[in-house]
Amino acid sequence: MPKYIRNTGKSWTRTEVSQLRTLARENTPTRVIGLKLGRTEEAVRSKASSSGVSLKPTNQSPYNRGSKR
Repeated sequence: MPKYIRNTGKSWTRTEVSQLRTLARENTPTRVIGLKLGRTEEAVRSKASSSGVSLKPTNQSPYNRGSKR
């Protein structure tokens, strides 16, 4: 039995959309957002797209990934 709430098929509440925005702003991975909100990763991506929420990581430089000095 999963320990998280499943909201599959239910409409999104304002609180959930607010949490989605907050978690996305904090660079939380999409899968983790889904687990916290009880939604599938695809549902999170879909709602983020329709709500104008960007799920792309913000403060990561493409130039220093993996470089060890």
